[in-house]
Amino acid sequence: MIYNDVLGIIFANMHDESISELTTVRTMGSILFGGRYRLIDFPLSNMANSGIPEVGVITKSNYQSLLDHIGSGREWDLSIKNGGLHLLPPFSHNNSGLYRGRIEALEGVLPFVHNSNAKYVVMADCDVVTTIDFRTVIREHVRNDADITVVYAKHQFTDKGIGSRASTILEVGDDKKVKSAIINPDILGVANRSLNMFVIERKILEKIVERFAPEGYASFDRQVLQQNKANYKIYGYEHKGYYEKIEDINSYYQANMNLLDMENKKNLFIDASPIYTKVKDSGPAKYKDGAKVKNSLIADGCIIEGTVENSILFRGVTVAKGAQVRNCILMQNTQIGENAELHAVITDKKVKVGKNKLLTAAKSNALFIKKNQKIEDD
Repeated sequence: MIYNDVLGIIFANMHDESISELTTVRTMGSILFGGRYRLIDFPLSNMANSGIPEVGVITKSNYQSLLDHIGSGREWDLSIKNGGLHLLPPFSHNNSGLYRGRIEALEGVLPFVHNSNAKYVVMADCDVVTTIDFRTVIREHVRNDADITVVYAKHQFTDKGIGSRASTILEVGDDKKVKSAIINPDILGVANRSLNMFVIERKILEKIVERFAPEGYASFDRQVLQQNKANYKIYGYEHKGYYEKIEDINSYYQANMNLLDMENKKNLFIDASPIYTKVKDSGPAKYKDGAKVKNSLIADGCIIEGTVENSILFRGVTVAKGAQVRNCILMQNTQIGENAELHAVITDKKVKVGKNKLLTAAKSNALFIKKNQKIEDD
């Protein structure tokens, strides 16, 4: 079913600062994930699978790889004349500067929102990896006669200050009304963690932006959910499906590693709601004599001669004879030399590790190697 009265908005750069190791050369939405995907694939696929026919992607900086990845939107069936996929400019409306938060980002694209004639707007960031049917959220939004519906999930915070500092925590009543919102608290125990997904009436969204943007306010969570909740009918929608929230390099590492558990992978990648991505015409992975691979995700175009265990290898990675790769994430075209050993390492694209090199770290604090870096032979 196509929801012609719904507009999708994706914020490609929101939260870039939380994982700066990977966003110095790309947007949050462009970060590689799970062996073959980019983070934007998840909100974009969720919107496409939910019958949302028009989606705007708000960019900010370092978005060339994002443009190359999503292109015309063909892989998401959004390459259409009426509606489809739109890449939106990164500048705020008044001062032509880069936006600081969600309100300023929306201010810069307000004509696009206004001209869509949609009744509802679905907004999402790229920091949450999940499969969700926005149709159920929209139906709940309509049933509650809500102005704003916030998608949240229950989360067990086990380390005070870790994770909660990159989250908005909601207090939700039995009637699902949002009673309060606390931004980046130090918290322990179970709490309702916002997943940065919203359904909102288009006209209300326009009024919010027109009210707060001229006053210099940038944060939607702070200005609306926290400080002006009494002025709007705000409801929560609990998402009970599998999800991962990417809030720093360690949570990125763990979210990828969690996919090696087949139950997690099955709960994230649901046949009825597939996650689409740009298709590359790469040959299949090659396993040469002596290759040993265990509990790993290996993308097309990889060439394995050594040992790979509990790892995720993106397209075109080579692991030479005698090399050992364990508990690692190796991005596109990484080269691992003969007899090198890597444990708990994240390599960005086109990293070269020479023969006999030893790189090791704790899984709780994985070692990150920048794009194009060469760790040469002795």
